[in-house]
Amino acid sequence: MSNFTIRSLLFVGCATAALSFATAASAQDAPTTTTAAASDGTLGDIVVTAERRSENLQNVPISVGVLQGSDLRDYTAGGSDTLLELANRVPGLYAETTTGKIFPRFYIRGLGNIDFYLGASQPVEIIQDDVVLEHVVLKSNPVYDVNQIEVLRGPQGTLFGRNSTAGIIKFDTNKPTNEFTGRATASYGTYNTVTLDAGVGGPIVKDVLTFRVSGLYQHRDNWITNTYTGTNSADGTTGGKDTLGGFDEKDIRVQLELTPPDTGFTGLLSAHARDYSGTSTIFHRGAILKGTNDVSNAPRAFVGLDEGAGNPQAYKTYGGSWNMKNDFGGVTLTSISAYETTSGYSRGDTDGGVATNFPGNLYFGESQGRVRDLDQLTQELRLANNGNGRFKWQIGGIYFYSRDNTEFDQRGFFLLPGQAARNPNNYVLLRNTNTSYAGFGQASYEIVPKLTITGGVRVTNDTKSTRLVIGPRNAAGVSTFPATAPTFVRLSDTQPSWDVALRYQATDDVSLFARVAHSFRGPTIQGRNAVFSSAFVTAGSETITSYEGGFKSNLLGNTLRFNATGFYYKVKNIQLNGNDANNNGLLFNADQAQAWGGEAELTWRPVPNFTAGIGASVLHTEINDKRVYTPVCFLNGAVTCTVLNPTIPVRNAAGVTTATLAQIDGNPLPNAPKYQLDGNARYDFPLGNGGKLFVGGDVTLQGYTSLVPYKTIEYTSDGTFEAGLKAGYTPPEGAYEIAVFTRNVTNEKNLKGVLDNYNAAVFNDPRIVGVQLSGKF
Repeated sequence: MSNFTIRSLLFVGCATAALSFATAASAQDAPTTTTAAASDGTLGDIVVTAERRSENLQNVPISVGVLQGSDLRDYTAGGSDTLLELANRVPGLYAETTTGKIFPRFYIRGLGNIDFYLGASQPVEIIQDDVVLEHVVLKSNPVYDVNQIEVLRGPQGTLFGRNSTAGIIKFDTNKPTNEFTGRATASYGTYNTVTLDAGVGGPIVKDVLTFRVSGLYQHRDNWITNTYTGTNSADGTTGGKDTLGGFDEKDIRVQLELTPPDTGFTGLLSAHARDYSGTSTIFHRGAILKGTNDVSNAPRAFVGLDEGAGNPQAYKTYGGSWNMKNDFGGVTLTSISAYETTSGYSRGDTDGGVATNFPGNLYFGESQGRVRDLDQLTQELRLANNGNGRFKWQIGGIYFYSRDNTEFDQRGFFLLPGQAARNPNNYVLLRNTNTSYAGFGQASYEIVPKLTITGGVRVTNDTKSTRLVIGPRNAAGVSTFPATAPTFVRLSDTQPSWDVALRYQATDDVSLFARVAHSFRGPTIQGRNAVFSSAFVTAGSETITSYEGGFKSNLLGNTLRFNATGFYYKVKNIQLNGNDANNNGLLFNADQAQAWGGEAELTWRPVPNFTAGIGASVLHTEINDKRVYTPVCFLNGAVTCTVLNPTIPVRNAAGVTTATLAQIDGNPLPNAPKYQLDGNARYDFPLGNGGKLFVGGDVTLQGYTSLVPYKTIEYTSDGTFEAGLKAGYTPPEGAYEIAVFTRNVTNEKNLKGVLDNYNAAVFNDPRIVGVQLSGKF
């Protein structure tokens, strides 16, 4: 029986178990299912702001995936990254990282960016409390005391932040209230894993000034053993038991809301701080054997790293926003001013091992990236009409500015065998600046009863520049940057984005919608190449046109919610990435890529004590450009994996092969799963004292996924599987909940990323078993 078949049966088995045993609603806020349940035994309504207005999810002509904050807190009880867990719960969304908790990369409907450069742009935008987070480090801001997450699939260039060709992930936190309320979720598990997510607030001056203070604390002990025992490491790295894998996350957010009576004015002031330290991504060198993608025999808790000084990673982030609204009766004016700043570094042994554990090794590799005093400023103004009439409109503009003020550097170090010390001059310092401004508008009109058309347009200018402040030098201090290459590059483009949608209320319970959208991602500059004494690499703007249609339904007396969407899109001049033989990032435009597929989400509450949900997505992606080649796995003159695409060698003047290139025409986009399935179910058993016992579970299954742009046997995953279980007790009145849980029940070892030249693997978290306590007042 194949590995895929076994894991598929495991998925079905766990799904069946989850549907047979279940749980009550979580005591802390909403039920821990994919939707909130009403007290009358129905599913209730989900209110979203996908079009910058509060609307019922079922009335929005956009494909939107929604996850309640209480659900996410259950999934992250084992200390896993909130953003990565989110990707397992929303069909069509995928996330991964090869740079630790600081740099997650997101993909919606297969469209994303695999580049690990700290200055990389991504087609998926992150919006937290109406503030766009553009830089890759800011995108990793943790999610805590969150109320709801919305994933808007497809191009979203009209209303939100910057242009997005893939979609938006939107987080809305719990806000100040006029009554004293609080909630907290605490858990403790394997590897001394601790998580505390809490928020409390209430009135300072009743009906005038309210507050909320929210916090997150996460800790995990080191649990990975470094087996390296050599004495020739240039940076003094030492091995030992349980020396890698731990982290500490400390976050706080304070909100003040001002609502002067009889003024129509609301002002929300928010400030937050983050202090993170931990281990960056561990690459397990040689864990992937040539000719197979089976990593089941590779040790997850052991690695041999001779460099990286323990792979440390640390960042501090601060930010704030001032969100003002003034209701003038017929219209509301909204202003959102925000500032974010971050600084920190990541260091790692990027070759994932030493010379003795990989055939033919010629050098060791270490890299370090550092961001110092990155500043981001955004200002948005929006004017919208009020009411629920047949005609609705909103117009606005946004200004975005980000700079690193010459405090950004990316380091790459290489040691030849026997070399005692690295070249101290082998680093670069870059100055990156990004400015963008846009004007936008949207209107919707009910043409005839039950038929509404919505259209929007945005015109955006996006300008990026990179300057080489300090370039690479040899040991004598002489510059090795190409003399003819520019040390300053500036790219700018202005383009429109637009969308048109139709929504038809076929019956009281079923609506149909269709949408066409067009957007673009501005030009990109890859400056990291200077580390390797290479010129900057650039890519022009990419554009996307997307078509989708689907239905939304509330059936069986609002106890069954079933929504589904089908889509097709084409991206022209798509920006793609790869790595050369030195892991030097390559950035290029391919002619186009296209994709088609669909998402479906079903939630069912057949009886008041039982709720189950299942989500699914199918996806086909395809790169179309016969002229485009990308470097493949290559080390010391040999290809280290099984390449399934046509290849050509690259030779130097002496005729020695220095790289191998693969033609990627017809290949799927990297990190674009062919299918995703997720399921959850919970049932509660009422007790005579008015309390409840509960048990429940959740499962995810991911289909074939290529982790690199070229086609191989090794750098793929298929049928990867994870499951979680939870059981506990809720007392009468539901003031608290105590439970035991396990994440990754079967201790699955899934391939989540690769460093192809070294056949190095990145794995998912191991099984975590623990206890969880939730409460509210």
